[in-house]
Amino acid sequence: QVQLVESGGGLVKPGGSLRLSCVGSGSIFSTYFMGWYRQAPGKQRELVAAMTSGGATVYGDSVKGRFTISRDNVKNTMYLQMNSLKPEDTADYYCNARNLRPGGMEYWGKGTLVTVSS
Repeated sequence: QVQLVESGGGLVKPGGSLRLSCVGSGSIFSTYFMGWYRQAPGKQRELVAAMTSGGATVYGDSVKGRFTISRDNVKNTMYLQMNSLKPEDTADYYCNARNLRPGGMEYWGKGTLVTVSS
């Protein structure tokens, strides 16, 4: 069973930065499609950023140019560097790992809360 554990959330002022980490058990980071999602109160969960096993990345429109996803396969850790944070970035942030093969498994972390407020 794969476990994903997020950390790094907290309270930050607008314009500030945070770096989220997601540590996973098992050697999934080199083969799975890894991503960060977020869910704000009353809103649907949305993609923030994702990375293929080959290193290609995709970002949600609202975070392009401000957030950067990266991965360390040796440490089984994925990161989300968040800069120029805005109040609308406030949400629970979730780590996701997905095997893209038909019938492949998908795993979620429990989330870490990011609050952007002055």
